[in-house]
Amino acid sequence: MPLVVPGIQSEGGKGIDEWTTKLMGKKLGDSHDEVTFAKKDLPSEHRVLKPDSMSTMDHKPDRLNVHVGEDGTVQKVRYG
Repeated sequence: MPLVVPGIQSEGGKGIDEWTTKLMGKKLGDSHDEVTFAKKDLPSEHRVLKPDSMSTMDHKPDRLNVHVGEDGTVQKVRYG
């Protein structure tokens, strides 16, 4: 049986469901409305990843990774 370390080899992390609910399908901007989430309200440890953007492979369990599509809409949210 393989060893699974939560947050390293598995998706999610504590609070990921809350962030997924808040962000999925929205765009990031300066203020909140029906289709936008304010960047200032993201955790201090976060990064926004666009398609084909380069990123480091270091693992930070408390860093929120927000993956956006070409149009800037949030498509995936995870910690790491």
